[in-house]
Amino acid sequence: MDDGLLVELARLAARGVHEPDAMPFEHPWTRGTPDEVARSVLAYQWNTRPQVSPSRFALELAVVHDGIPVGVQGLVADDWNILRRVQTGSWLGREHQGHGIGTRMRILALHLAFAGLGAREAISGAFTDNPASNAVSRRVGYEPDGSFHVAREGVAVLHSRYTMSRERWESLRDRHSEILGSPVELLGIEGFRRHIDPRDAPRAPHTRKQ
Repeated sequence: MDDGLLVELARLAARGVHEPDAMPFEHPWTRGTPDEVARSVLAYQWNTRPQVSPSRFALELAVVHDGIPVGVQGLVADDWNILRRVQTGSWLGREHQGHGIGTRMRILALHLAFAGLGAREAISGAFTDNPASNAVSRRVGYEPDGSFHVAREGVAVLHSRYTMSRERWESLRDRHSEILGSPVELLGIEGFRRHIDPRDAPRAPHTRKQ
């Protein structure tokens, strides 16, 4: 996302991402005044831009629906060159929730991870008091992978983890195609892969010494 799109998303987040008495995020970046929330979005996104390497990457993508920015879908990987595992995370403006966009976002992120980046596994998680996010994981077809406590605003809260293997994703491919309803086109993927996987980098032409 460029800065113009990022500013629109920051304004969207400032208008609200969840109910005031809820907190779906481990880091409570949505707390504060609208200006503080907008600044949190800008600071986080600017900080993630240089995090692209074979050992770690944070890929943050704007979600645009009918020409309108509605949220952000992220993929983060640690030890990518070894594990080939990504973790997905996202947020959606409150005014755009409840229309199936969150499910499509997750499916598209998984398609990018497996078909575009060659991931071996994808993981996701949600606090147990966040029924909407947990429902998306189950609807998409993730397998439950246990629950554990995470510190959230000074309190230990139960957090559920979900996994999606490449084999399971391929077994669900037809079902996901029906949900998306149209072919998916990946743009710019070759350039990104050259940054996270040296094997995809163009090789210098071989010259023979005389």
